[in-house]
Amino acid sequence: MKTLSDYAGFVEASLEMAMTDNDIPELLSRAMRYSLLSGGKRLRSSMLLAAVEMMDGDVREAVPYACAVEMIHAYSLIHDDLPGMDDDVLRRGKPTNHVVFGVGQAILAGDGLLSEAFEHMLAAALKSDSPSKHIRAMAEIARGAGARGMVAGQCVDLSCEDKRYGGRDELEYIQENKTACMFIYPLRAACRLCGREGWELEALTDYARAFGHMFQTADDLLDVEGDPALLGKSVGKDEASGKLTAVSVYGVELARDYVGQYLDAGLEAIKPFGERGRFFSVLIKDMVGRDK
Repeated sequence: MKTLSDYAGFVEASLEMAMTDNDIPELLSRAMRYSLLSGGKRLRSSMLLAAVEMMDGDVREAVPYACAVEMIHAYSLIHDDLPGMDDDVLRRGKPTNHVVFGVGQAILAGDGLLSEAFEHMLAAALKSDSPSKHIRAMAEIARGAGARGMVAGQCVDLSCEDKRYGGRDELEYIQENKTACMFIYPLRAACRLCGREGWELEALTDYARAFGHMFQTADDLLDVEGDPALLGKSVGKDEASGKLTAVSVYGVELARDYVGQYLDAGLEAIKPFGERGRFFSVLIKDMVGRDK
């Protein structure tokens, strides 16, 4: 069985190749590459490739979509770290993009990565003998990243800062949209690339939803309990900025209980794939205790 590191290494090499366009201005290219190629788990892209392989699809055909998902994720982190958002100065153990390149250039680097993501997917669709499945895959990723998905979640997250309002309903909306959507829709894109619908699409959607909620709840706990040296980012900022989190809504103990419930839901959702889904059952278990 391939591991997360196997897929991540493949994605890393693919991203290096994807960012060799000399037509991008040198400063913009450096700022884009700084965040895109700064490491990370390559989690969302690896899950997309693993899902395609699990469903007997063509992994090579899926590579532009895996790269696009990483570009979108990197753009979202650049913007998330900006002074107008979370105002973070450390990401993956390095100064954040705006600290190195300035706020204006960081915004442009994020914009550039978002545009580049769609150029990569469109190029793949235009080369394909069956462009309709590529367009469906692209539509899934666009839905997850946009104003009805990740951006919507970020909007509500910002509006709930300083505990001006918000409780369980708002928290679940934030977890679903800001975090879970960029697990759900890449896996749905994998289904589209493989021409799979029905139970496979439903099972992977349910798995990714549970995974995303678990991932964000665990992340909220790490902001309280985590080691910054292992995490590569600041801790304690959620409480300091008054963010609405699983810890602020439920408390530490109940948040831990929710992590367990989401883990169980994810394992149940992936069961229909049997042994073929082992990568995903191992992955969700591994993510529970990450980087403490």
